[in-house]
Amino acid sequence: MTFGVYVHVPWCRARCPYCHFDILPQAGRPDADPFVARVVAEAKARLALAPGPPATIFFGGGTPSRIDGTAFATMIEALAPASDAEITAEANPEDIDDAWLAEVIDAGINRISLGVQSFIPEVARRLGRGHTSPQAEAAIQRIAQAGLRTWSIDLIFAVPGQSAQMFRDDLRRVTTLGVPHVSLYGLTIEPETSFARAVARGRLMPVDDETWRQMFDDAAEWLGGAGYERYEVSTFAKPGHRCAHNQLYWTNRPYVGLGPGAHGSGFEGERWKNPAHLTTWLSTPWPVGEHPTAQEAAMDQLIGGLRFVEGVSLGHLRQRTGLEPDPTVVRGLLAGGVVAVAGDRLTLTPVGVPLADGVVQRLVDALIPINENDGPAARILRTPTDRSDA
Repeated sequence: MTFGVYVHVPWCRARCPYCHFDILPQAGRPDADPFVARVVAEAKARLALAPGPPATIFFGGGTPSRIDGTAFATMIEALAPASDAEITAEANPEDIDDAWLAEVIDAGINRISLGVQSFIPEVARRLGRGHTSPQAEAAIQRIAQAGLRTWSIDLIFAVPGQSAQMFRDDLRRVTTLGVPHVSLYGLTIEPETSFARAVARGRLMPVDDETWRQMFDDAAEWLGGAGYERYEVSTFAKPGHRCAHNQLYWTNRPYVGLGPGAHGSGFEGERWKNPAHLTTWLSTPWPVGEHPTAQEAAMDQLIGGLRFVEGVSLGHLRQRTGLEPDPTVVRGLLAGGVVAVAGDRLTLTPVGVPLADGVVQRLVDALIPINENDGPAARILRTPTDRSDA
């Protein structure tokens, strides 16, 4: 059984105005020793019944580049990954220097995910980023020359005050710098963030839907034309540079979540969420996993699978959950050109990709018990006059 490990590293230099994650702002380098010891202990408990070594490890956060190579080495050794495992650390440009890179690569990191968000100074400032555009480019150059298996950057679009041309300039910088993988995030104004409070006071105006869609379409056109493959709704990679860890999420594979606030999906389908605050996580027992309901499990498969270019297997959905989307609803989406069926796989079409969230919600709302007499594709592709769907 292929599975991965996610480790949530909670520290950040500061909280960005759009951030709603479980993080601890800290200007200097944190004392990570208690955290590392607890991760090692949690890993021992969570991986006791693992079917083998993890195929991927992803250090996210937070900002994992706030900790040093010794901390990474201790955790990676405890996790005992497969010899060819993909091991990723998220990082911010202001933390990247030659010494830190050498340390973490020696510890076992072979992939870096760099949180650039924007190269445009005014957009980066609006997002509360701690780096300048020259720092971001210098970090990219160091990473590109470091001998890693691969690397990636994140960009945010639909930022208040960001024009479509600004975002096109960001995309142009991606291809000019030879970035092999890019993850795009359309800004969402999350509750209880600085951005949400500014919007409520009328001090910040969210980007309108037309501009959001233009930016989204510009990204697909520009990156596709530069040889990047869209393999998830908002994720693009050059051939051979997909993120293996993220593909585990999208294909509903198990992943062991370690650290404060981390979610996990175990080997028997159980799910858990760790206590969010570092102090609480350090001092209390880890939660016991609970099995999701059939509806929850089906929702997870649809959310993950439909974002992935290969779509969701309707046969697997039926087998795992006993549920399927109402064929009448699926036929309506087929007629609207937003989904396609090939074999037993349901996928988004290019028309449906920008509408992914709405399409998934429509399918989740239409889940019904399976009809044992039909296969999934036959039932969906049959016209209503062929036979009753009762």
